[in-house]
Amino acid sequence: MLSRLFAPKAKVSAHCDLPCGVYDPAQARIEAESVKAVQEKYQANDDADFRARAITIKEQRAELAKHHVSVLWSDYFKPPHFEKYPQLHTLVNDTLKALSAAKASNDPATGQKALDLIAEIDRIFWETKAA
Repeated sequence: MLSRLFAPKAKVSAHCDLPCGVYDPAQARIEAESVKAVQEKYQANDDADFRARAITIKEQRAELAKHHVSVLWSDYFKPPHFEKYPQLHTLVNDTLKALSAAKASNDPATGQKALDLIAEIDRIFWETKAA
């Protein structure tokens, strides 16, 4: 009797942890844009203290971007997405590696590469939202 009393009245399902609207690649893009901007500012400034601070900020932002990409991969994208976009696993892996490279480099080209890959994840993400 108690099991019927506490049994769920309705079964719900979602393809992600919460009803959609909580995931967005824009979070990763914003952090990656910060990485590239810091790399550009680093190149334009010779002050050692400024450069040291820039490196710290760049590394923090790169980690945040990696976190946001990882959350999309583990929490948002599901088997039907990977079936429709078989390149998605490789794309996410390449993006995470590009962000690691940008974290370790002060060359804005590494930041741009990460942004380009995030743009491809963004394109796929919005296609899945439209479906």
